[in-house]
Order: sequence, then structure tokens, then C-alpha cells
Amino acid sequence: MKASLIGMAICLSATGLAGSAHAADALTLQLKWVTQGQFAGYYVAKEKGYYDEAGLDVTIKPGGPDIAPEQVIAGGGADVIVDWMPAALAAREKGLPLVNIAQPFKKSGMELTCRKDTGIEKPEDFKGKTLGVWFSGNEYPFLSWMSKLGLSTEGGPDGVTVIKQGFNVDPLIQKQADCISTMTYNEYWQVIDAGIPAEELTVFKYEDQGVATLEDGLYVLEKSLDDPKMVEDLAKFVKASMKGWAYAAEHPDEAAEIVLDNDMTGAQTEEHQKRMVGEINKLVDGSDGTLDTSAAENTVDVLMSGGSDPVITKKPEGAWVSTVTDKMKAM
Repeated sequence: MKASLIGMAICLSATGLAGSAHAADALTLQLKWVTQGQFAGYYVAKEKGYYDEAGLDVTIKPGGPDIAPEQVIAGGGADVIVDWMPAALAAREKGLPLVNIAQPFKKSGMELTCRKDTGIEKPEDFKGKTLGVWFSGNEYPFLSWMSKLGLSTEGGPDGVTVIKQGFNVDPLIQKQADCISTMTYNEYWQVIDAGIPAEELTVFKYEDQGVATLEDGLYVLEKSLDDPKMVEDLAKFVKASMKGWAYAAEHPDEAAEIVLDNDMTGAQTEEHQKRMVGEINKLVDGSDGTLDTSAAENTVDVLMSGGSDPVITKKPEGAWVSTVTDKMKAM
């Protein structure tokens, strides 16, 4: 009996050692904003077990108005962040060595939405108007656009008055602003839902104005790329994430439900999330996560065209790499 118990103990010990040898590698992802369809691919990848299959234990941390992904990763609170390239490049120039390792979003969803009754029909009509703008890094493409138009953002008859817009559409609804910042997948539809029909709006998409910048890329600190094991884990992470995005494109309603299941605030609605996932899929547009370097270079050009006060002052070096996506494709 004693021998049997000893044998069992040895067996259990060996099993425990084997289990720990194959333990999943932990990885923390910090989102740019709250849990919503904008990040459906990551939630789908986790829910469907794609990360588990890749040997990863992924923690997804929601963002919010008081959470800057750049600060989170700088403080060691995340391994990977979802960020817009303007904010990432601005942070890099200030000394935080962020590197783009993958780009799930091919297109920009940013736009400026205006009431038609303000008389705004073209960008030149912005002169003398009041425009709502998001800050915390989201203002960079807007400032570059105004510089390109030759419009001061200090107000006056020959410039524009900028108001710091909260993450809602109230300034337009309440006529505090002539135009506000919106995303194709979110705030634009909030305006519609608030009772202003599309025919009463004039919408300027940044893509159409030649001032679009890359959004929702995946970024890490440079030191992560010095570790071969981390590079391998990141490649697995990107591959599994893009599998999640592909599933979301094929099953948008289910993807929206998965997002809702992960929304601990209860603030999101089914109708809004289903619509958001549908619009987000247009921006991902079948991407495999590979960064289009010409789009990255265009982002740099936009950010450097800010006249006397550009977002970045010099072309960045090493701000994006294909190391991770190249390894992903070889898997």
C-alpha cells in the first residue's frame, strides 16, 4: 500500500512538472478604449480559444478616457497596446520607444461631421466656425489637416475655434459646435440615433481629404523585440488575433454578442455593437496584420506637415518592423 501511494505521488509530481512545462505564456493587451466592437477581433480570439491554441494566456485590459495606452506600457502594465500611429509616433519622439509590430486596420475611420444648416459644404467653409476635437493624442490628424488648409486653430474670422470634445456628440446636438469629430463606426451613428438624419449632415472623411493616419495598430516597446521568445509569442498573438478578426468578419452578429458578454459596464447595446462590428470590418478589410509601409510613411508625412508646430519634427527610424508578421507567416 505504501509503495502504491509513493508511486502515485511520483506520478502526480511528474504530471505537475509536465503541466508546468507546457504552461501558457502570459501576455497582456491594453486596448485604446472601452470594451466595444472596435476590438471585436481580440475578444473573439479569446472566446473561441485561438489564444489558448497558440499556447498563450492573454489578458485584455479595457481602456477609457483616463487611460493612455502609452503610459500603461511604459509603466509595465501591458506587453502590447492598441494605439493610433500619430500618438505612438509622438510618444516615440518624446523618448518612449514604441514600435508597430502589426496593423490590423487598413483604413482610417476618422471623420468630421457637420450640420448642413451651418453652411459648411467644403473644407474652405470651416473658416470662422467652431469645431469639436478629441484630444489625448487624437487631435494630431486634425491639427495637421487644419495646417494643410492654412487655418489657424486659435479662432478668429480667418481661423477655426476648437473646443475640446468629450467622447459624446452633445456639442453638435446642442449646437455648441458646427462640426464634431466622429468615427465611422461609432459617433456618427450616435448623431443619427439622436435624431439628425444623414441628409442634414455634411461628412468629411479623413481618408478622402488626404490626411488619414493609421489607427488601431499593435505596438510594443523595443526591448520586447530583443527577446526571441517574446517575438515568437507576439507572432502567435498576432496570428490568433487576425484569426479572430477573420471570424468577426464572417460572423459579425456573433462577434458583437461576444463583445457584449465582455462588457462589464453594461453600457453597450446590442444594436449599436452589431452596427459597430459591421463598420469596423470595413476598416480591417481582410487584413492579415501586415503593415502597409506606404500608409505608415503617409502618416509620417501628414504629421510632419503641421507648419510651425508639426506633431513630429523628424522622420522616425525603427518605428515599425515586419519581424513579428514575417515570423507569423512562417508558422
